[in-house]
Parts: sequence; C-alpha cells; structure tokens
Amino acid sequence: MRARDKTAVSAIRATLAALDNAGAVPVDEAALGSQALEHSPVGAGATEAARRELSETAVADIVRAEVNERLDAAAQLTAPAHADRVAQLRAEADVLLRFLDDRPASA
Repeated sequence: MRARDKTAVSAIRATLAALDNAGAVPVDEAALGSQALEHSPVGAGATEAARRELSETAVADIVRAEVNERLDAAAQLTAPAHADRVAQLRAEADVLLRFLDDRPASA
C-alpha cells in the first residue's frame, strides 16, 4: 500500500483494530485475582491469550459496521466547516466497501 494513500491506510488500520478486538477472548475476572508477584507468569507470551477465530460472515459484518459507522458520522456532520471530514469519512467507507464487493457470492 502506498504511503500517500492516507485515506485507505486510516480505514484499513481502524478496521483491522476492530477485527482484532472482535477476536479477543474475554478475560476471566477470577483468573485475575491478586497473586503474589512470585506466582505471576513470566516470559515471552506470558500474557498472551487464545484468540477467537472469526468466520467470513463475522468479518464481513464487522467491515459493514465500520462502513456504517463512517457513513453515519458523515451524515451527522452538516456544517460546511466539516466538509473535508465528511469527504474523508465517505472515502474511507468507499475503501472498505471495495473489500466487501470483492467477496465471492455465498452459495
């Protein structure tokens, strides 16, 4: 991806973050109970948790939600002073819609 396409980079980064958050497994509060420092896990990956696998449908739903979020925000910005931000939000939505349009039709 070219560094000069800031709109695409912004949209894709935000969507990747949303996908990453959706794959997070909730942390069990009981497992986080107070432990003595000497009993805490140490080393590479000590704080890593298993990730949930997202289906293709779930990924598409998250991308659609990101598109809708941008379009809704653009619709709420009606003042002429926000014209640049509205254009950016709509451009980001267009970038994300291209990913949905490239998906093969479900059988």
